[in-house]
Amino acid sequence: MAVTTPTTADVRDPRPPSNAGNRVFAALSSSAGWAIMVTLAAVAAFLIIRAMPAFTASAEELAGVKILRGQSFWGYVGPLLFGTLLSSVIALGIAVPLSVGIALFISHYAPRRLSQVLGYIVDLLAAIPSVIFGLWGARWLMGTIDPVFAWLSDNLSFIPLVQGYVPPARNIATASLVLAVMILPIVTATIREVFLQTPRLHEEASLALGATRWEMVQQAVLPFAHSGIISASMLGLGRALGETMAVLMILSPGFAINLFLLQPGQHQTIAANIANQFPEAAGLGVDILIATGLILFIITFLVNMAARAVIARRAEFSGAN
Repeated sequence: MAVTTPTTADVRDPRPPSNAGNRVFAALSSSAGWAIMVTLAAVAAFLIIRAMPAFTASAEELAGVKILRGQSFWGYVGPLLFGTLLSSVIALGIAVPLSVGIALFISHYAPRRLSQVLGYIVDLLAAIPSVIFGLWGARWLMGTIDPVFAWLSDNLSFIPLVQGYVPPARNIATASLVLAVMILPIVTATIREVFLQTPRLHEEASLALGATRWEMVQQAVLPFAHSGIISASMLGLGRALGETMAVLMILSPGFAINLFLLQPGQHQTIAANIANQFPEAAGLGVDILIATGLILFIITFLVNMAARAVIARRAEFSGAN
């Protein structure tokens, strides 16, 4: 009877496979995730601790704070909160429709070479610092938009929104236009990537049934990208809410709560006010400014939570599943 000698291939390594790589990767991933949570918690704790003196201060203590100008704390915060939300909502209303149109053109209408060039340009615009947008708005946009605002105020003065324009255009409308230009690349780039993820079979099925290009976009692309558009909008809103330098360089500050968009000296945002007042603030004044920062932090957090809720609620209708 012939005896066969086991070959090298038949000899199995008795040692179990090493999981060192998996453990290292899991540890690094977990550490990164916890680092984000710890950092967020540290920022929140700092804001809460430093803001408590402002929330608990008596009327006599607040009366001696110069930046309040004789107002109560909430009387001071109210106009700032209104100006922040007003400028951000106007910017979002301008930027999102334009972003959807640009993203559709890049992803479904433009030739391949042109779409690549436009995609690079959009990505480059997203990397421009905010101070550059501020300089552009202060040195070019205000002078360019001045005749338009003057015409609106002279011919449509029966509309309160455009009453009482006074040049130069250092008003909430100009600041909102600059914010819209700033968030446009971010929103466009995000929506473009969502449009490109639309299942090809959905588009081809719509076209095979006789739909035109626009009908295909309505039937296949937009329903699939609905949650992505909301996410992109909230991303742009988050940047608009916290923008500082561009608004500070353009807007003539005021502490009024009204909708006179073309009048200077009417509105101010929380972030711009902190940057403007912080160098001269001291003692309780610093705590008050930090308290306004905490309010902005909470608003941004609530906006993102609301966006996540909307996305989760409509996920089953988006076509992604």
